[in-house]
Amino acid sequence: MLKLVRQALTAAVLIALAVRLRRRARLPRAEPPPSVPVPVRRARGGRAALLWLVVAAVAVVALVLALTRTTEQRDAQALARAATEQQQAAATKTEPAATARATAPATTAQATRTDAATATQATATPPNCAPSPRPIDPRRVAPEVKRAVDAQWRRIERWLRTHAPRTYRTLGAPVRARTIAVAESQTGLDFPDALRASLLRHNGSRGAGVFGFRPGARAHLTVRGMRDAWREMCARDQPGSWDGLLIPFLSYTAPDGGVAYAVVSSADGTVTGATGRRLKSSYTLLRTVADALERGGTIDGRRPAVSGGLLRWKPAG
Repeated sequence: MLKLVRQALTAAVLIALAVRLRRRARLPRAEPPPSVPVPVRRARGGRAALLWLVVAAVAVVALVLALTRTTEQRDAQALARAATEQQQAAATKTEPAATARATAPATTAQATRTDAATATQATATPPNCAPSPRPIDPRRVAPEVKRAVDAQWRRIERWLRTHAPRTYRTLGAPVRARTIAVAESQTGLDFPDALRASLLRHNGSRGAGVFGFRPGARAHLTVRGMRDAWREMCARDQPGSWDGLLIPFLSYTAPDGGVAYAVVSSADGTVTGATGRRLKSSYTLLRTVADALERGGTIDGRRPAVSGGLLRWKPAG
């Protein structure tokens, strides 16, 4: 619009200049000045006023035309936008119904397949063997539990260094708390404090070590060995024969020749399968072993003996 106004004003100025130049061209050069100057000045003043009126009229006409054109353009754009919005609203109302009709059969079929898969998994997976994802949390062992467990391990270590140094060297190094936390995250289990304190002292051992009194004892498991054994039992056994809340820590040969495990319950910390009776905790198991070593006592009818620097558990009779 401003461009049109500028063009109109430019045209008006050019017209005024052309008229003035034409008027001057018509005047004779040798004509003497008029005797009475006032009327001449009035005539010139009247023509100049008329000229500026013409310029103003041209400018007003150009401005009116520009405003009219701009208004028409604006109205046309508004109509086009309204038509587009109406089309989009109609399409939006139509699409959900069509999508619902198209996807309803697929959704029903998917739900049926999901229910069937869930039912199959429930019948094939032992209880507590499908943990939900959980963050890795290296929890702190209760200080009093750590002190009690370390005290029993010191008794065992002292006896082994003196009487069975080769067995002493089979004890594993301490494990990091984060490694235990990773296994907890992967199995969905909370390792009891007494078990974690024991692992923080010795991460399993090569062979059965100090737990060799169990008939057929094979290996005192590391943290990763516990996790792998847990996965193996969850994948192998039928529902009802294995509970995913149990943590394997000692492997031995079963009567049928297969591999079985002594376990710690993540629910209450009790130990089953290491001896002929259920023990209250991993701490209780360590104290039982330390008492037998220091006092020459028996565990399940077996007494500690040393041969070539190795600890052997032989029948007491």
